Amino acid sequence: MILAAGLGTRLKPLTDRVPKPLVPVGDAPMIAHVAERLRGAGCTPIVTNAYHHAEAVTRWATGTSVLVSTETELLGTAGGIAHAAGMLGEGAVLVHNGDVLVDVDLRDVIRAHEQSDDDATLVIVSGPARTGNVGTDVRGRVVRLRTETFADGEVSGGEFTGVHVISPRVRASLPGKGCIIGDVYIPRLRTQHGAFQVVVARGFVDVGSVAGYLRANQEWLTRRGASFRRSEGAGPSFVAPSAQVDVGVVLDRSIVGDGARVTGTGTLARCVVWPGATVVSPCSDAVIVPSAHSTQVR
Repeated sequence: MILAAGLGTRLKPLTDRVPKPLVPVGDAPMIAHVAERLRGAGCTPIVTNAYHHAEAVTRWATGTSVLVSTETELLGTAGGIAHAAGMLGEGAVLVHNGDVLVDVDLRDVIRAHEQSDDDATLVIVSGPARTGNVGTDVRGRVVRLRTETFADGEVSGGEFTGVHVISPRVRASLPGKGCIIGDVYIPRLRTQHGAFQVVVARGFVDVGSVAGYLRANQEWLTRRGASFRRSEGAGPSFVAPSAQVDVGVVLDRSIVGDGARVTGTGTLARCVVWPGATVVSPCSDAVIVPSAHSTQVR
C-alpha cells in the first residue's frame, strides 16, 4: 500500500497545484516510481489512499493496476491502511510512504518478514546508537522507537524510511483513525506484546520538502541518466520529447518536462521544469511550475 493522503504542507507551494504523490520526479509522477518498485517486488494488489486532490490521484490511477482508497477525512497512517482493508485483501501488507525513494530491494524486505513471526519489519537507514528515531539491539530487534526505550541493549540507531511490512495480526488491531507508529507500534512495544525487526537500506530521500524534491530528481538522473542529453562539460539532463530548449541554453543536470520551454542563453543547472512551464536561462537550483507568469520555487 502506498500512503499518499497527506496534505503535503512541507512541499508547499508545489502541493497547492497537485497532491504530493503526483509531483514529477524525472519522467513520471512520484507515485509511479513507487508503484513500479512494488510491482517489481511482486506486490499485488497495489492500493493507494487519497484525500488532498483525490480526484487527481484517481485520474492518474485510471488505466493502471493501482487501486484508490478515497478518504473523506484524514484517517492517519493506521486508519488509512484499515480503511483500505477490503481492497488489500488478507495477509501481510508492505506499506510504502508515497513521498520517499528508498535504496533497498523490497523482495529482501518481504523475504525477511516471511521468515519471521514478527509484528512488523521496518526498513531503516542505520546510524550510531541513540541517534535517529529507531534503536536496535545486536540481533536487529527494535528496542527504541522515537524517544521511548522498551529494552536495554541498543547498539545501533537509525532513521525509519517509511517502508515496512505489517503482519495480519497487527492489521486486525488497526484503529479506524490514528498513527501507525504512535497509536499501534509504540503501544505494542510498550506492553512487550510486539516483536519488531529491521532491514537496513543503503539510503533514502524524503521528497516532503523542496530541497528533498530537488535531491530526488538529481538522484533519478544519477541512476538513469547514462544515455540522456549532455552539454559539453555538464552533467546529464533529461528533456521530454515535446519540450523546447533554445540553442543558446546549456543544460546541466536539469529535467525539462513535456511541453516545457527553456529560453534565453546561459546555463540551466540542477533545475526541474514542470510540464508546460517556461523558464529563462540562466537559472539554478529551482523548480519551475506553469502559470500565467512562470513561478520559480527554491
